[in-house]
Amino acid sequence: MNNKYVDLNFAKLDIERQKRRGCSEAVFCECKTTDQLIKIFSEFAKNGQNVIGTRANSKQAEELKSKFPDINYNEKARVLTLIRKPIEKIGEIAICTGGTGDIPIAEEAAETAEFYGSNVKKYYDIGVAGIHRLFDKIDNIRKANVIIAVAGMEGALGGILAGLVDIPVIAVPTSVGYGSSFKGLSALLTMLNSCAEGMTVVNIDNGFNAGYSANQINTLIIRGKK
Repeated sequence: MNNKYVDLNFAKLDIERQKRRGCSEAVFCECKTTDQLIKIFSEFAKNGQNVIGTRANSKQAEELKSKFPDINYNEKARVLTLIRKPIEKIGEIAICTGGTGDIPIAEEAAETAEFYGSNVKKYYDIGVAGIHRLFDKIDNIRKANVIIAVAGMEGALGGILAGLVDIPVIAVPTSVGYGSSFKGLSALLTMLNSCAEGMTVVNIDNGFNAGYSANQINTLIIRGKK
């Protein structure tokens, strides 16, 4: 082992990322075997680091649970978290979805933001098809430091929110929708082409990156208030 990473042959773990970037490395579980995941989680835990794993299936979670009884698995989000150090949560991120079908991606964003140290409030199923539901919650949403807007279909929620608030909005297109939504491409293009200023767009179904980026913004805002 050198002082930059741990070499497991099949993976090189960036154990100093937290020192360098303020946030530990995340583990993408989808393409890894359970044996590989156990070795990765064990190494991070041995170094005293909290571990987050994304896109984990229930079988992987069950087998990791036998090795790490205190591991947490959010089945909707498909996120695993192994906490070795207490997490102090600060600020507030509002996570909004257009519909119920967008919740799994929103949950991935929420788990990520909370893991890296942000408080999260959730406002689900407030899409534009019943926009009065959004207006009913907008005063509370405005209290957040950052908004994550998660929506499929035509993906209008992000632009609507960005036009109503004076805080950063991160839009997440989802692959939810009928055929002409093209597995999230329609929502992605709507968000990218929005005329609402101050909206940032991440990739289709990328709740992890939205949660991570929102946490960075939230952290900087809280630091600036001190």
